[in-house]
Amino acid sequence: MATKFIGAHVSAAGGVENAPVNAADIGATAFALFTKNQRQWKSKPLTEENIRKFKKNCEDLGFSSKHILPHDSYLINLGHPERAGIEKSRDAFLDEMQRCEQLGLELLNFHPGSHLKKISEDECLQRVAESVNIALDKTKGVIAVIENTAGQGSNVGYRFDHLARIIELVEDQTRVGVCIDTCHGWAGGYDFLSEEGYEKSWEDFEATVGLKYLKGIHLNDAKKEVGSKVDRHASLGEGYMTQKTFERMMKDDRFDDIPIILETPNPDIWAEEIKWLNRMAGQ
Repeated sequence: MATKFIGAHVSAAGGVENAPVNAADIGATAFALFTKNQRQWKSKPLTEENIRKFKKNCEDLGFSSKHILPHDSYLINLGHPERAGIEKSRDAFLDEMQRCEQLGLELLNFHPGSHLKKISEDECLQRVAESVNIALDKTKGVIAVIENTAGQGSNVGYRFDHLARIIELVEDQTRVGVCIDTCHGWAGGYDFLSEEGYEKSWEDFEATVGLKYLKGIHLNDAKKEVGSKVDRHASLGEGYMTQKTFERMMKDDRFDDIPIILETPNPDIWAEEIKWLNRMAGQ
């Protein structure tokens, strides 16, 4: 049985039920998707047919809900400093959580948010946690999965202690987790390439956040140097992190049994990247 579950963020065009089919087509054992248009505030509700077909396709193709990592809309800012902005974001986030509930999914990946230079970093982190608490209160069974950011602009969440602070303020800690994006981590100053840097980064994660909260990985190389705070994904081995980083991760049992998702920029080679990663994992 595979211990690494590897896939990509696949298209759900034409209906969410197409995402598992698209994932299976590239040899994936995990996948990510948007359950609605990620660039619009409102989308039409999922139909009974969408939900039924999605569940059936996942079952038929062997995808477990714990290896599916849906991503929320890019418009949402759960740390927004202004009332109108945060209310809109909270409503949209709740809708995303409810869609996951309907689809029988147990994870929802989100970017923590931005202070827009109007409130302090910590006030922003407190707002993010409050937003998560509101959504958890109105839903069941779905874990809110915080993704680390690259630290560009006024985004929070680029340091492990930011993630730990949000978790600390979430009331039901059984329903919060973290997804580490390797490109974002690298851009945020975590050296995953050198042996020493790699060990130090993951030890730091364990000490600051805790591995029990790690619910997923976004596996991306980086087009800019470590600590650049620039979010530019590269295909595996075509960026600063080199194939060595990803080979090491595939041999690391810390990443067993969670969704490992490619968001690398060339979908045409996802099948090859997945094949290579499986080979590196010895499966």
